Amino acid sequence: MRIVSLLASATEIVCELGLREQLVGRSHECDYPLDILHLPQCTETKFQTSGSSPEIDARIKDIVRRGLSVYRVFEDRLRELRPDVIITQIQCEVCAVSEKDVCEALYNWMDYRPTIVSLNPGDLEGIWTDIRRVAEATRVPARGEEVISRLKKRMQDISSHARNFTDRPSVACIEWIEPLMSAGNWLPELVEMAGGTNLFGIAGKHSPYMKWEDLVRKNPDTIVVMPCGWGMERTREDMHYLTDRGEWGRLKAVEEGRVFLTDGNQYFNRPGPRVVESLEILAEIVHPGKFEARYESQGWCRF
Repeated sequence: MRIVSLLASATEIVCELGLREQLVGRSHECDYPLDILHLPQCTETKFQTSGSSPEIDARIKDIVRRGLSVYRVFEDRLRELRPDVIITQIQCEVCAVSEKDVCEALYNWMDYRPTIVSLNPGDLEGIWTDIRRVAEATRVPARGEEVISRLKKRMQDISSHARNFTDRPSVACIEWIEPLMSAGNWLPELVEMAGGTNLFGIAGKHSPYMKWEDLVRKNPDTIVVMPCGWGMERTREDMHYLTDRGEWGRLKAVEEGRVFLTDGNQYFNRPGPRVVESLEILAEIVHPGKFEARYESQGWCRF
């Protein structure tokens, strides 16, 4: 079987299912595990990805406003690869290559049609459903159930340990800095499983915009910054959009040194097997000293 994954989390799912050798193509965002980087890249963005968070936001909104796709799929390269299965997504047209992009690329294909698997991970249960969907499409359904059981067991161990703590610090997860957005989808569930109290965003719903006044009013114990697609150092460059505000220094999380930068790109924004690592990172942050600090400097750092 020949598989092309046009979604970073799907690439990780394919590899977790033991199908790394069947993977023949990837998207421009697929960068883990590292041994897939030599595979042909089948997509690219249509906008400049460098710049500040408000600049990137404006570029994407302009493309969407004109009714255009944010991504380009290389039809000729896909045709050369002749995949049996192409994995994409329908959750968010601005976060990754969508089913619509793939269908447009395949529109003129008359000789054969690969199976298109479209993932839609709105929450934790959606992530397990997507793993099953990939496993079934690639003919390893039993292996999919084994992977899900193993991941769930690790997450349940963390959640059970967190339930032993009497304190549940309030947590604000910031998924974009300017304009300000909180994290939705599976993140509210992860915060609760890590022993925190989620303040913004609703499980199973898209990440919502936030008002600065609401952040000040709720005054979280902990602020976790995890911009979509960014690592820690890139995030640090844009933190001035928050720190320049007069009320920033009076927030409880700031006064107590509980503002954290995370690698949103590698962990929190990827609804695949490393959702477990995302939970482990949150547990380390929300309850310092009560969980082994395995990801400090790799997955999170103190701001």
